[in-house]
Amino acid sequence: MRHDSPSLISPDPAQLPLLFEAARLLGRYADLAEAFEPLLGLVEERAGLSGGEAALSGLALPGPGAEGLFLAASTREPGRVGSPLRLGEGLLGRAIASASVELEGKAVAAPILVAGGAVGALSFEAAEGGRPLVEAVAALAAEALLLRRRLARGEAAGGGEGEPQRGGPGLREPAPEARREAPAPAAEEGWAPGSIVGTSAAMRELYALMDRVAATETTVLIAGESGTGKELVARALHERSSRAKRPFVAVNCAAMPESLIESELFGHERGAFTGAQELRRGRFELADSGSLFLDEIGELSPAVQAKLLRVLQEGEYQRVGGSQTLRSGARVIAATNRDLEAEVAAGRFRADLYWRLAVFPLRVPPLRERRSDIVLLADHFAEKQGRRAGKSILRISSPAIDLLCMYHWPGNVRELENCIERAVVLSTDSVIHAYHLPPSLQSADSTGTGPASTLDAALARLERELLVEALKQSRGNAAAAARRLGISERRMGLALHRFAIDWRRFRT
Repeated sequence: MRHDSPSLISPDPAQLPLLFEAARLLGRYADLAEAFEPLLGLVEERAGLSGGEAALSGLALPGPGAEGLFLAASTREPGRVGSPLRLGEGLLGRAIASASVELEGKAVAAPILVAGGAVGALSFEAAEGGRPLVEAVAALAAEALLLRRRLARGEAAGGGEGEPQRGGPGLREPAPEARREAPAPAAEEGWAPGSIVGTSAAMRELYALMDRVAATETTVLIAGESGTGKELVARALHERSSRAKRPFVAVNCAAMPESLIESELFGHERGAFTGAQELRRGRFELADSGSLFLDEIGELSPAVQAKLLRVLQEGEYQRVGGSQTLRSGARVIAATNRDLEAEVAAGRFRADLYWRLAVFPLRVPPLRERRSDIVLLADHFAEKQGRRAGKSILRISSPAIDLLCMYHWPGNVRELENCIERAVVLSTDSVIHAYHLPPSLQSADSTGTGPASTLDAALARLERELLVEALKQSRGNAAAAARRLGISERRMGLALHRFAIDWRRFRT
């Protein structure tokens, strides 16, 4: 029975962690055909489907290689893997020939569509409710195949004709750097900084704004919660600008006492104050014609705010204790985790300085607004912390991914990195498991601490405990116990009868 297929039916949100891991799995293999066996196993294990099979056309693979349609993987009949299939015959063959979803009993086959044509198909034994998941997995496989085509074209242009190839028909295995960076769609749709991990819609919007302002001389104010990566955004703006080869100087305004922040920013002359034994160049001077990043600028005192405003308006300043006027050519990029407009309204931040800083505001989204980036970030941190600890982290287990995706991340990306660092230290088998994650992430399911009974049973236990406690306090006087509990004597008697409680036992 033939069914027209939309480009992708939205899967159940509960299946998103599974789709994240499926996409991650597809990215590990240079030869897509080799990825199908673990992919089918993953879907069967996590979604309860069975009888998974995958077909692929050798003609769809880049370069010279196996031609025709063949069975790439099968959990139903592993012995048939590699055998040829006929286009239009069988469930897989019909799905490829029609380029649409095919159903046969409880089995559903979804085509792998590339450039408007079907180059393969996936099938599972699934009820009607499982069809969106099968289509979503097939769409991920199509994206993976399209990526391999692009990588192969890029490598073929730089390699010799007789150069040996690995990883499948006509496709050399890409370098690890290429495998990591290529899946990011933001790199194709527009500029995306290589230092920032994230391909969610919220991050792509941020990249687009950064691309517009990076090459200008405009002052930028970066707003965002603690731990969202505001300094990474500032560095990316500097690296994208014409000042990239000049200094990038960062100052954490919240980390310095008020008595020193002015000297840190503007410098001081010898003898300007007790302990000033030599001339000191300030951060504005060190930044020269590069970029000066002022982090947590909302912490500046009113006196320093006034001096900073003059630098932004006139480009001039003086060292502490000095009379020589110096000029600053640095571009200022500021950041804050406070609501500066509210600070201005409360009189704690100068309104003229705020409007001078907020010429081009950028907002870095919190991690809870970019949940599709959680797995990408976790993979990145696992690799990074693994190198630092001298360990090879091969994967993050499915239960661990579920916990990472369900958590609300009040500490944002910084908290996620700390969690992964802890898990890497605890890992002993190159895998990050759910029990390696901090207790704050643990759920009732992962720790086996879910409700042990029904709600009615739990309420009954609580009611019995309250009755017994009241009788103890009233020394077996049921009427006094009823008054203590705020119920009638009749209701008290019925409750004692229902729970078979002998009030005489509590008399003293």
